[in-house]
This record gives sequence, structure tokens and C-alpha cells, in this order.
Amino acid sequence: MTKKIGLVGLGIMGKPMAMNLLKAGYALYVFDVNENALEAVKAQGAIVCGSPKELAGQTEIIITILPDSPQVKEVALGHNGLLEGISAGKLLIDMSTIDAATEAAIHEQFRAIGADTLDAPVSGGQVGAEQGSLSIMVGGERESFELALPVFQAIGKKISYMGKIGAGQITKSCSQIATALTTQGVIEAFALAESAGIDMAKVRDALSGGFAESRVLLITGDKIVRKDFAPGFKLKLYSKDLRIAKSAAAERSLSLPGTQLLSAEMDALVAAGKGELDFSALFGALNHSLKD
Repeated sequence: MTKKIGLVGLGIMGKPMAMNLLKAGYALYVFDVNENALEAVKAQGAIVCGSPKELAGQTEIIITILPDSPQVKEVALGHNGLLEGISAGKLLIDMSTIDAATEAAIHEQFRAIGADTLDAPVSGGQVGAEQGSLSIMVGGERESFELALPVFQAIGKKISYMGKIGAGQITKSCSQIATALTTQGVIEAFALAESAGIDMAKVRDALSGGFAESRVLLITGDKIVRKDFAPGFKLKLYSKDLRIAKSAAAERSLSLPGTQLLSAEMDALVAAGKGELDFSALFGALNHSLKD
């Protein structure tokens, strides 16, 4: 087992992932701009580094899980970034959700010095990160995937090798499209129920015994019933993910009308200052039940 793992990004997903890596027995080196997050994982045994460059110099496998492409590029290629500290034979795993073109560009620069990269975005939200049950979709060289597999198994349950670099990101876009449109269906069903004066909790229970049963109905449906829009996965991040999916589709001259419509709804809520809420807050776009 590779002993020294680096992790950059201790947000809603990264922090519980760090805890699970520590539980699995890895020596974990971490970097984040959030001092409170650093202190929390340091208290559990993680080693805090002063920069991504320093972290890359001390570890064998480095994981990044960051909000978007610009942050990943800055951490990987910027001043005091990972590229300045990494050496031949090491592996960078980007578990962020970003565009496949950015992954390919980073991959080329790391390969030029003899290091390798994988793109391995995740699905499962905060609950999956905390439980170590994430779904992980991986693109890159098969040999590097096999090297990283024990690390993936410490933080995820469903681990899928998808093919060449960038294939993980395309698969994540597929996941986000399917989840978003399923969520929209649950939201519209609940909006109809509430408008008719029917208890949404009872509707959720009734639907869970039929063909409409899904994890979205179970988890997101429960948040809607309770009107609990505390972030498990922030609306602004889902908006970003659908932007990436639309871009991937446009590159292939593919029309995704449902995705376009839902993306516009998400963008409107983000523009209205609701971006920090859970993406289930889309329910408020239909029945105006969100409080300012």
C-alpha cells in the first residue's frame, strides 16, 4: 500500500474524504486555504503543508478536489503548484468535476516530466463522502488506475475505469445530467402534490414502492419534504457541472434540451443569491417557498 497521500481541497467533499483516508491508515499530507479545515484534519493526524509544491514533494499520490477548472489549473500548474514539486513516477488524481479539456492539458504537462494523472470525479455528495461510499469514475492509463485502486477503495464503493484521460469527466457529466433531470421530476411531482393539499411525505412514501423509486426520491425527496436546503451539494456547483455538460455536448454538436432548461433554472437561482443552498432548493423555483 502506498503510504504517503497528498490531498488538496478540504471542502464539503474533501474533508470527509481526508478522514476516511486517515482511517484507512494512510499518512496524509494536506493543503487548503481554509485554516479551520486544516486544523480539523490535523487534529486527526494529517500533516499540513505550506503549499501544493511542498505537498507534491513529500507524497507519492496526490489528490485534488476543488470547485472548478481555474482552481485545479492554479493548484496544478501555478506558482508553488504541484508541477513544481512533483517528480517522475508520481501520480496526480484530480477528483474535481471540471472540463475534460483542462484535464487533458494538465495531463500533458505532467507526462512531460514522467509523472502521470488520472481524472476521477465522484458522485454521492456529502453523505457518500462521509460514508466512504462514493461512486468514482476514472479516466487515464490502466496501470495508473490499478496503482490508485486501493486509495479509491478507501473513499468509494463503486469504482469504474472508463478509458482514456477525460473519460471520467464525461461520465460525471452523464451522471449529473441524469441526476438533475430526475431531481426535476421529483420536484415537479412534489409541487403538484403540495398544490393539491396532499402531504408530500405520504407522496414520497407511495412513490418509493413503485417505478419512480430512486436515490433522488429517497435523499433529495426527503430534503424537499423537510424544506431543508442546507447544502449537501451546493446549487452553484451543480450549475457549474451542467455548464460543463453543455459545453461537452456543444463540442459534439449534440442537443440536450432538458439539460438546457434545468441549467437556466439553476443559473437564475444562483443569480438570485441562492447558490450556497442545496440543489434541492430548485423546489422553491416552482412554488416560491424559499425564504430570503
